[in-house]
Amino acid sequence: MRVAIDTGGTFTDCVYLSRGELRVLKVISTPADPSLAVTEALARIDAGPEPEVRHGTTVGTNTMLEQKGARVAFVTTAGFEDTISIGRQARARLYDWFAPAPVCLVTPELRFGVPERVSAAGKILRSPSDAELAALAEQIRAAGAEAIAISLLFSFANPETERRVEEALLALGLPISTSYRILPEFREYERASTTVVNAYLAPRMGSYLSHLEQRVTQQHSGGRVDVMQSSGGIIPARIAAQEPVRTVLSGPAGGVIGACQVARWAGIERIIGIDMGGTSTDVFLAGSAAAGPQRTRESLVAGVPVSVPMLDIHTIGAGGGSIARFDPGDMLRVGPESAGADPGPVCFGRGTHPTVTDANLLLGRLDSETFLGGSVSLDHNRTRHILHQQKGPLASAEDFATGILRVVETNMEKAIRVISVERGHDPRQFTLVAFGGGGPLHACSLARALRIPTVLVPAMPGALSAVGILLADAVRDYSRTVMLPSDQIGQLESIFFDLELHAAEEFSAEGLEGIAHRSLDLRYRRQGYELNVPYDLRSPQQSLEVFHQLHRQRYGFSDPQKPVEIVNLRLRMSAAAEPYAPSFRQPAPGDGSSACYATRDIFFGGEFMPFRLYRRDKLVSGDTIHGPAMITEYSSATVLPPGCTAQVDGYGNLIIAIPEEAA
Repeated sequence: MRVAIDTGGTFTDCVYLSRGELRVLKVISTPADPSLAVTEALARIDAGPEPEVRHGTTVGTNTMLEQKGARVAFVTTAGFEDTISIGRQARARLYDWFAPAPVCLVTPELRFGVPERVSAAGKILRSPSDAELAALAEQIRAAGAEAIAISLLFSFANPETERRVEEALLALGLPISTSYRILPEFREYERASTTVVNAYLAPRMGSYLSHLEQRVTQQHSGGRVDVMQSSGGIIPARIAAQEPVRTVLSGPAGGVIGACQVARWAGIERIIGIDMGGTSTDVFLAGSAAAGPQRTRESLVAGVPVSVPMLDIHTIGAGGGSIARFDPGDMLRVGPESAGADPGPVCFGRGTHPTVTDANLLLGRLDSETFLGGSVSLDHNRTRHILHQQKGPLASAEDFATGILRVVETNMEKAIRVISVERGHDPRQFTLVAFGGGGPLHACSLARALRIPTVLVPAMPGALSAVGILLADAVRDYSRTVMLPSDQIGQLESIFFDLELHAAEEFSAEGLEGIAHRSLDLRYRRQGYELNVPYDLRSPQQSLEVFHQLHRQRYGFSDPQKPVEIVNLRLRMSAAAEPYAPSFRQPAPGDGSSACYATRDIFFGGEFMPFRLYRRDKLVSGDTIHGPAMITEYSSATVLPPGCTAQVDGYGNLIIAIPEEAA
């Protein structure tokens, strides 16, 4: 059985195939030991003796956010020890003289220099002696390091010295991360930072994955564990333990893959996705659902540069568990602090700080009878009492709850603008795909604010990240810096062949047969940054034509007569997952009346008004529902304001039309 498990801040989602249909189970997350929730989910679905467990984990993300990683010894070329702290000297707030210094994960006493020199062309000019390497090992031992990151200045051009340093330090028995394995590319600061992050995460991530595999195999003798990468592909747990830097956006990446797949099935091309979970909201944009989401190699994770391939996801601290409070000036703030799973929102019975979930419950936007199938009781009276106590200068608990939703929706709207308007995309030309436990609750309000005409709420929206993990391909990314003039673009076959041979060997060891996707990073000579374009061995000159076109699209100009430089070769090896296609049911006109089970007052537009409540599992393809209404289900709920219309398509998705006067 193939099972996908996504660990969230409040719930752990489990998605699996049963008799050709996707099934979902939610269990309360166990932050102290996330593996407990994973094994509980496997036991409750009776996963059998040989489950293939695909895991989306937040361990790496939380380690970075909480700054609870290892004490890392940073080893680099002598004279460059402090580059990890100096960085690029870029100021996020140029005129703020009191802005804190950028985060550095390596303290000064843990920075070590190796007396070595390699030229930019890869020629070894000075090698460290055995005695010098032995002295380095003793210094690191005495410093009390818990992990080691090695990133020599020109190891991307010739890794021989870096290998020698690695061999000399193996006797220390510490996890070692080397830049020639993690990121064999130029730009010494980003390469060093990425290698340091890998070392920073390695002990905790390695311990967690080892513990998880042990628990899984104890319950299921033939079970195996794979992990979702930030780039949207699956890798074995043992590789994830060695290269945890590739998993820092593991869970959100599953949601992106799932949303693009659902959009393809529904025949929708351009999407903006919003995934609202218990702790955060993730937003992304895909100009083509068929081509998949955009990727980036210039990410900041908890303020630290990470240059491995990642899906281009923008995350903010706005989730169902985000805590509301008044600042010293009596301004209402929501998040980024979260109640998480322990103690959780007020309505769960233990929390004492109002959250977004509590606001939705008080305003009638959550139904206690259907929330997680009734397995979690929601305490309405306790919620009202605590919100009334903490309402600050506002007149009533309802005003407090309304303010909470306004603030959190404004924060989400700003996040969507960052990945759309601020990058030259018009949101009105996209469909908003809303998922996560809270996404459908706020989708129509966000669409109205951004004038987006259509909202798609997938089937099982609260577990779409796990669905994406279940459907994701096995993927590995490889790269090599070459720095060649464009007149040699037809002579790259041998370098690509070496990369493909290495990739094929790794895939073969996992019993997989991959397909290679080649690309190049190109730039005009003397430019500082590159654009990535596809590369075809049969027509290499086409890459240059695409580069000029992309440069004009991105920057407004191009110069086909100007020399172009080939900076990096990239290879993405992928093995397709076992295919799955949901059953399609031909829509037939209907009004969903058989799914309507109640009429209740919901606070909307400053007053309580009657909303019809529908059970989503009772709706059939073709049913059309007019707002005001609320559609409830196991993993989420969709609020349909007055004037909005939802129709169930052949795949069970809700396609919501936002009226023109609002959109």
